[in-house]
Amino acid sequence: MPLYRDECVVLRTHKLGEADRIVTMLSRQHGKIRAVAKGVRRTASKFGSRLEPFMVVDAQFYEGRSLDIVTQAESLGSYGAQIVADYSAYTAASAMVETADRLSEADAGLQQYLLLVGALRSLARSEHVPSATLDSYLLRAMSIAGWAPSFSDCAVTGEPGPHSAFVVQLGGVVADGAAPPGSPRLDLTTLSLLGSLLAGDWRTVDAADERSRSRASGVVAAYAQWHLERSLKSLPHVDRTEHPAPVPTTHGGPEATARAVASTPAPPSPTPDRSAPEGTRTA
Repeated sequence: MPLYRDECVVLRTHKLGEADRIVTMLSRQHGKIRAVAKGVRRTASKFGSRLEPFMVVDAQFYEGRSLDIVTQAESLGSYGAQIVADYSAYTAASAMVETADRLSEADAGLQQYLLLVGALRSLARSEHVPSATLDSYLLRAMSIAGWAPSFSDCAVTGEPGPHSAFVVQLGGVVADGAAPPGSPRLDLTTLSLLGSLLAGDWRTVDAADERSRSRASGVVAAYAQWHLERSLKSLPHVDRTEHPAPVPTTHGGPEATARAVASTPAPPSPTPDRSAPEGTRTA
């Protein structure tokens, strides 16, 4: 059988028989790989601990008809232990690998692999608030997949911002003339935070207040699930202890989640001055 080697992130595992596991991985060069790891559930397994979720490995495979077979696995990034020890990091990482699994169903490139490895490394090192790391990952992963949100210019007409109406279905903020009736409005602070999460401006993200982070998290959750066309099962369990308002939990899929976020009260903001020019109104 053909033999190949690649760097991989372990996304999830399933038991197979009495001692084997089916391991789903996102690889650097071969996209998503589903392979059988024989005997890894035995105590004497040489690489069982390396094939756990959130681990980064250099693995060797035999190519099979339906499932490949893992023959070797060398650890490149042992992030699992640090992530599992912190519940907030664990729930955030679970949502990340679920998103990566969904996005790599059809195709996955090098950028998605590197983004996920960087996000898991950041969680393991506790560089930022776990929920903020997750939000930044979701926005960047969706952008790489072709669904980049707009937080400044109108997503429909391209009219320069700032705009306050945010419509998940249309791809971000939209001008007043293009906004559907009843569109949720976001204040400029939240929009700035969303832009910083997308750009990786961690100085701004780390300095944001809890209310803006909570509002931004709800927007990110709705946006990601809408474009994935399915709810992320891990997302409602994400520990957002620093955010008083958790991500809305719904049972109607992405559309229901989007409606729930739209109905979430926005932070208090000054009343717009209707006499001021359009570009100077307060969001």
